[in-house]
Amino acid sequence: MKGTEKLIAHIKADADAQVNAILAQAEQQCAGIRGDFDKQAAALYAERLRAGVKETQDKVDGEARIARMEGRKELLAAKQELVSRSFRKAQEQIVSLPEEQYVAFLAKLAAQASVTGEEKIVLNARDRKAIGEKLVKAANARLKNGRLTLAEETGDFAGGLILRRGSIEVNCTVELLVELSRSELSAQVAEILFQ
Repeated sequence: MKGTEKLIAHIKADADAQVNAILAQAEQQCAGIRGDFDKQAAALYAERLRAGVKETQDKVDGEARIARMEGRKELLAAKQELVSRSFRKAQEQIVSLPEEQYVAFLAKLAAQASVTGEEKIVLNARDRKAIGEKLVKAANARLKNGRLTLAEETGDFAGGLILRRGSIEVNCTVELLVELSRSELSAQVAEILFQ
């Protein structure tokens, strides 16, 4: 029996050696495959991380661009509002000139706008009552044969005048004069305000 046990032990030892060799080889292949997959996983992770960072950066850049544009729009709107306030203030200052200066200003407007010297001067109710007759006299004095008269009706405007001859009107209201000079002077006003 000793010979059989030796033979079985020898077969078992050979089998163990083959199993160990196969296991070692399998372990080595698994380690190689695991290493390849680890490299692929690391590369895929890095690629997805870069893509995520780029996507996030693109979103941040886009939001920053939008925020800058919105900021510029708001700044422009604020600047336009300040320019508008400046022109409204100019209009208020013209209308509230001292009486003598205001009459001289309106008389000059009426004389320059008059074609025949026989037009009617339309004023707002406040100016008609306060300076109507003085204005007619001052405007006629500026014309060679001035026969301007004060219209019975009044206009709905802040200041200035309208010259009327029949159905023809020449608008010399302060609102219109300021608005006409606005396009010409807006850039200069903005430059002064925002230096």
